Amino acid sequence: MTSQPPYGHQQPPGFGPPPPQYAPAPPQYPQPPQHPQPPVPAMPAMPAMPPQPASAGPEFLAVDRHNSIVVDMEGVTFEDHGFTAEFPWQEVRSVHYRASPSGKALMTAVVHLDGRVYECVVTAKPCELLGQWFAQLAAVLGYYRPMGY
Repeated sequence: MTSQPPYGHQQPPGFGPPPPQYAPAPPQYPQPPQHPQPPVPAMPAMPAMPPQPASAGPEFLAVDRHNSIVVDMEGVTFEDHGFTAEFPWQEVRSVHYRASPSGKALMTAVVHLDGRVYECVVTAKPCELLGQWFAQLAAVLGYYRPMGY
C-alpha cells in the first residue's frame, strides 16, 4: 500500500514507483478462440450510368470576379456575390440587356411574371468581350424566346 505524502512535503530521492524490472506484470487474459470469418460477398458492380445528353440548346455564360449570368434551356440564372437566383422560363415575362453607362459591363434584367424585376451586372474584361456577349446573348435569347425577349 502506497501512501501519498502530505501536502507541502516532497518524496525523498530514491523513493517512488518500483523500477520497471520489479513492477508486476499485467494480468494475462485468455484470448477468445479465433473463428474464421466468412468471406464478405463482393458488391455487385453498379451499372454504368448512361451518358448525360448534351444540352438541347445553346447556352450563354458571362462571368466576372463577383457575378455571373447563365442563359440555357432551364432559364436564366444570376449569381451576385455568392447569392444565386434562378428563373425558369415558365416564370420569365421578359429578359432585357444593355451596356452599362461606362460601356464596360453587361447589365441584364429579368422581368418576372408578377412584374418584379431582377438585375445582374457582369464586367467585361477586356472591353471587347462585351460585343461578343451581346451577339451570343441575342442568339441564345432568340432561340429560347423566339417571339421576343
